[in-house]
Amino acid sequence: MTTEAVRLKEEEYSGQFNLSVWKKVFSFSRPYKRYLWKLVAITVILAAVDAVAPLIIRGIINDAGQNGLDAQLWPWAMAYAVLALISCVCFLAVIRLAGRVSTSVAHDIRRDSFKRLQELSFSYYDHRPVGWLVTRLTSDCDRISRFTTGGAVDSIWGGCTLIGVSVAMLVLNWKLALAVLAVIPPMVWLSMIFQKRLLAASRKVRKTNSTITAAYSESIMGVRTTKTLVREEENLHEFSDTTDEMFGASVRNAILASMYFPMVLSVCSVGGALALWLGGVNVMSGAMDIGTLIAFFSYAGLFMFPIHELSRLFAEAQTVQAAAERVTGLLETEPEIKDSPDVLAAIETRAAADTQTGTAIDGMGERIETIEFCNVSFAYNEGKEVLKDFNLAVKPGETIALVGPTGGGKTTIVSLMCRFYEPTAGEILIDGVEYRRRSLHWLQSNLGIVLQTPHLFSGTIRENIRYGNLTADDEKIEWAAKIVNAHQFIKEIEDGYDTQIGEGGVRLSTGQKQLVSFARAILADPQIFVMDEATSSVDTETEQLIQQGLEKVLAGRISFVIAHRLSTIRSADRILLIEDGRCVEEGTHSELIRLAGKYYELYTNQFTEQQRAEILAGKT
Repeated sequence: MTTEAVRLKEEEYSGQFNLSVWKKVFSFSRPYKRYLWKLVAITVILAAVDAVAPLIIRGIINDAGQNGLDAQLWPWAMAYAVLALISCVCFLAVIRLAGRVSTSVAHDIRRDSFKRLQELSFSYYDHRPVGWLVTRLTSDCDRISRFTTGGAVDSIWGGCTLIGVSVAMLVLNWKLALAVLAVIPPMVWLSMIFQKRLLAASRKVRKTNSTITAAYSESIMGVRTTKTLVREEENLHEFSDTTDEMFGASVRNAILASMYFPMVLSVCSVGGALALWLGGVNVMSGAMDIGTLIAFFSYAGLFMFPIHELSRLFAEAQTVQAAAERVTGLLETEPEIKDSPDVLAAIETRAAADTQTGTAIDGMGERIETIEFCNVSFAYNEGKEVLKDFNLAVKPGETIALVGPTGGGKTTIVSLMCRFYEPTAGEILIDGVEYRRRSLHWLQSNLGIVLQTPHLFSGTIRENIRYGNLTADDEKIEWAAKIVNAHQFIKEIEDGYDTQIGEGGVRLSTGQKQLVSFARAILADPQIFVMDEATSSVDTETEQLIQQGLEKVLAGRISFVIAHRLSTIRSADRILLIEDGRCVEEGTHSELIRLAGKYYELYTNQFTEQQRAEILAGKT
């Protein structure tokens, strides 16, 4: 997928301040409210210390001015030392508490995001690259967690400091205080102007960052293809376009922020200058003492510092909202395939009754007796059906083979049966009950699936096979491996079942990975077994050995086999030829051969090609 294709799938956000997003973000802090209350209390103490400090300076100057060398300054010095000590202790406490809350919030956001990703339906992943999703669980979560704690603490400190400073200035001299406070309306006006622009720029940065991460991920996963096709330069050119866009968006965001801060400080400086000028006039006229003027000037400077901090937080909040919109968008995405309220209520009722785990929620036993497709139609995109009025009834012990041209609807049939997608028309019945009236977990826990391209996880071979049944012991794992003829090659590897296979199983051949995935599926002991081109990656001899083992394992189970290699499905109980979303031929291998229809053509053409290949290879 190109970076342009990734970009087209990115959500678009508009508008300004979004209260619902911030409520969702700060809800992650709720479990840690006892730490947050401590943070608030300590922050208020820090603001009070900042508000009191200029008064001590005022006292020192006035005492020295009135009493000269006889002035008793040590009480003032002790008071200042106490304030400094309180400030140090409070800062240490803030750092410790804020770090704890920030780390906990990041943990919870990632946990809930990962949980939601596990719950979402296959259709969600059809249009969203891995890297695009990784961005939400990494950089976006980091920004949110840092801001929910650090930003909240700084905001409370800034607000309390402003209130304390304003009250102190009004008490000292309300006229000078009004001169300083007069800067607030212009600052509000500036913030309103910059808010929309900063938020738009931040959204652009986060959107482009998602595209870059997705491009990184796809390029790394496809590096072998890139090198074999000598596509390095073209890939670099495409990636450079995206990074140029990121550069432009980041520069614009930085320019807006760099313009906003100096303008706010300039407005604040005007207020400070007015206070200094008016205060100087009052001192010269004798209406104000020098200590009060210096204290007032300290307050004017102190007034600027929280405003600078709040303006920084204001700009950062736009970036955080852009990240939060994407994370909350993920968290609020509802799975398209999920249990209905009635099913959930039935699950809770049975759980309360301590019914055996795994039993179908409608009261029937664990064993699946029939699966029926009744006039099932399906479309991935509205108005374009890939399956039309499909009907099929399957009983335990039956193996159903699906063959036909690519795109005909074979995989769709299996995906619907597994409830990875749901029919857009018609019904699928399990033991006569529409399967949407049953537990999704119950159905999918009874599936064993082996795909054409197997996926293994980092770890050992033993761990990957046990993934199908986490309670299985080593003996059971080896039994599953022997069934599919994987035991022999595993024992020949240096560390055997404890061999580390690397990310995605890169240290194994494609055929070896397929055998491990077969063993994993068998170990799960499923009632329904699905093989989607599952033996296309192994040689003919190994395939025959797998088939022999599977005959024993599949006895009494429902199994679906999708195959282009028609020699592998000759023993199937029924073969369905699927074309353009419809079943055009159905029967056993011998029946369809005698019919001399499309299956006969496919089989004889493939058999002729196989013979030709063997002749060219010198086998005949």
